[in-house]
Amino acid sequence: MSSPKRNKISEYIVDETLLKVGSELIWLWVAIEPVNGQILAQNMTQDRNMLIAERFLSGVVRDYGNHPVSTDGGTWYPMACQFLKLDHHIHSPLEKSMIERKMQYIKDRTEGFDDYFPCRTKNCKLKHVLNWINLFVTYHNKEVINA
Repeated sequence: MSSPKRNKISEYIVDETLLKVGSELIWLWVAIEPVNGQILAQNMTQDRNMLIAERFLSGVVRDYGNHPVSTDGGTWYPMACQFLKLDHHIHSPLEKSMIERKMQYIKDRTEGFDDYFPCRTKNCKLKHVLNWINLFVTYHNKEVINA
């Protein structure tokens, strides 16, 4: 997967949403680049807290460098950004619209995938769903770059 050049990223727009996969409820974390809407990172977790937010953001910073972070005001983000020495601010209306549309887009396709390819494995670790999301993001980013 091709990634944008580090100097082209002005900030990260970050959000999380609850997904229902089979009988499981999981958190999907996503970071996007605001200029072209490319999905920079995604992860699934069973919990949502400051430590998970920090781990997610540290991976984004490792891959793309240190940039300001825009979030929806979740209480877990400011402290995570403080620990990582990242500038943090609340989404502008435009940023909020961008991330919410992107999240709903991913969520709809992932839940649709689960409808057609449900896991019947007991105590499933949802690796098949993460593989689907990774494939979806790769395809999505290719389309965004070629647009």
